Amino acid sequence: MQRKIRVLVAKPGLDGHDRGAKVVAAALRDAGMEVIYTGLHQTPEQIVEAALQEDVDVVALSILSGAHMTLFPEVLQLMRQRGIDDKLLTGGGIISPEDMAALGKMGVGRLFGPGSSTQESAEYIRSWFVTKHGPQALAPALATNDAAVAAPVRAAPARPGRAARPRPRARAAQGKTKAKRARGGASRTRGARAKAKSRAASRTSSGKRRAAASASSRARRKGAARRRG
Repeated sequence: MQRKIRVLVAKPGLDGHDRGAKVVAAALRDAGMEVIYTGLHQTPEQIVEAALQEDVDVVALSILSGAHMTLFPEVLQLMRQRGIDDKLLTGGGIISPEDMAALGKMGVGRLFGPGSSTQESAEYIRSWFVTKHGPQALAPALATNDAAVAAPVRAAPARPGRAARPRPRARAAQGKTKAKRARGGASRTRGARAKAKSRAASRTSSGKRRAAASASSRARRKGAARRRG
């Protein structure tokens, strides 16, 4: 049965720099592998226990502290004691070629130093897996990407306490209502303007009548004064 390669990426010891480990984990994942990252400051016992629980094929250690000649042998010994020495123990870090050769003689797999390609690491792990289990056991590397493309996109459910967004028809109805309100507002505006004009015209007419009456009154008073004189 075909399956993906399962890899445990671990940071043992007091080394607190995990950027490289995360880059390697992401590269192996992009290569079609299932990757479990343990995080910082793991003991050899914790790493081997995680490898057992996760049933991984590969244990990859990232060591930049210079303690590789102690940590790799300890993890390898624990793997043998727990009966998983058939798994691949590999990794990388600041390791000299002489130390790489010495660890290889102990049973540690290929190690990668600074400047190594992540693609090279993925090819090495894939080659080891095919040699051990056969090419028929390895799932296609692009299976995950194909499934992601074929998978339908599901709409996220509405959050509790928040109303769902209106459907297009509801939005159209709201648009009509807004248009009616706008027309009604425009009608009211035109009516108000007409009333204002009417009041202004009425005030003008009243002013003219008052002015005419005042002029007539003045004319009568002048006529009466002339008659008396």
